[in-house]
Amino acid sequence: MSRSIDYGNLMHRAMRSLIQNVLAGVARDGLPGDHHFFITFDTLHPDVQIADWLSDRYPEDMTIVIQHWYDNLTVTDDGFAITLNFGDRPEPMFIPYDAIRTFVDPSVEFGLRFETHAHDDDDDADDDAGVGAPMAEDVPPGDDDGPRKDAEIVSLDKFRK
Repeated sequence: MSRSIDYGNLMHRAMRSLIQNVLAGVARDGLPGDHHFFITFDTLHPDVQIADWLSDRYPEDMTIVIQHWYDNLTVTDDGFAITLNFGDRPEPMFIPYDAIRTFVDPSVEFGLRFETHAHDDDDDADDDAGVGAPMAEDVPPGDDDGPRKDAEIVSLDKFRK
């Protein structure tokens, strides 16, 4: 039996810890400056808690924006709870870190993308389609003062065996 260091999973845990630390700071102190987040998550993850009408509308994944209006941001070791407004309809949700597919802060051109492969043998599956964070239809655009560059997305699965 050969043992090896699983750098891919170690990196995923470290990046999810980074997201936890960033969100904990926002929960404590609010969003600094122009920072805001696009977070895409897997709505089919068993621990995701969202309203039925949202999971019906977004049956695979959904992107939320944490920017102008959010409430009740609570950060735990497993994920975060937040209340967001969807057309004057506040909706509480819980998103575990393991369900996050992308985390983007366009104000500083920072982004992370987490990929999961159905088979670990799919080393050839190098799909760069979908780089960036697709936005849900309901998400209002931010107040842009001018054109912005796309955030650079870092894919960590290239380091997995």
